[in-house]
Amino acid sequence: MENSTVSFYFNLTMFVNIGHYRYPAFVFCLLLYSFIVFANLVIILVICRERTLHEPMYTFIALLCVNSLYGSTAFFPRFLMDLLSDTHLISRPACFTQIYVIYTYASYELTILGIMAYDRYVAVCHPLHYHRKMTPKTGFKLAALAWTFPAIGLTTCISLSASLPLCGNEIQKVFCANWNVVKLSCVTTVVNNIFGMFLTITTVFLPLCFVLYTYLRILVVCWKNSAEFKGKVLQSCLPHVVSFVIYSITAFCDIALSRYNLEEIKPFVAVILSLEFVVIPPVLNPLIYGLKLPEIRRQVSRML
Repeated sequence: MENSTVSFYFNLTMFVNIGHYRYPAFVFCLLLYSFIVFANLVIILVICRERTLHEPMYTFIALLCVNSLYGSTAFFPRFLMDLLSDTHLISRPACFTQIYVIYTYASYELTILGIMAYDRYVAVCHPLHYHRKMTPKTGFKLAALAWTFPAIGLTTCISLSASLPLCGNEIQKVFCANWNVVKLSCVTTVVNNIFGMFLTITTVFLPLCFVLYTYLRILVVCWKNSAEFKGKVLQSCLPHVVSFVIYSITAFCDIALSRYNLEEIKPFVAVILSLEFVVIPPVLNPLIYGLKLPEIRRQVSRML
């Protein structure tokens, strides 16, 4: 085993020196974060206030917006501070806290999109049984499952990472990431890798496969029905499909980037790719659901 180095701080090394441009960048990111908070809060308040929107479909949309606030709040305040700082040190407790929140945000996004796909599947493929199958109690159970399982799994995963002896403190990211910490380990990480693979399969690939399966079934039902029926299904399902595709692409970019040699990529491009999954979904989700679903759009217009 190599000599381990015990450091209370990690150094985030992917911040690009942009000189005086840091101030316009800070203002832009602050406005972006303010928009994320405002837009998602509006959708949440509209769904909570309007009794006509107290249905599983809209409850899951509100959960998606809550998750956007949760994830972006774990990233933006620290990122804004780092933009104006010449040093980018973060303490070990703060780093592992950020890892936990950002990774649970990423997992919750997929599990919530998964239960939303199930809701649309029941509504389209079993419309006569929808209100019997998707009761408020069922919606609550699905939401609890979507939040509980990733939280337990990631608590175990990050605890394993926090116990590793490390031979360095440099993280090639603009935020803390579990894989980057594990790569600093002085000892074998077989257990971490096996558990991480299990967690990836259960929280990423299973929801992904489930969403693809439900929409395949929905497409089969639409194929056998009228153009009017297809139009109604498209209006109901399109926002969810768009959200799912956007998040899948941004998450894939981050996963691929973590496995790639960052020295072969331009620093600015690497930073942009690493930020996509914590910035783009929280910005676009409230816009997609607020603009595409007429019930929410009508109530948002009335509220504003």
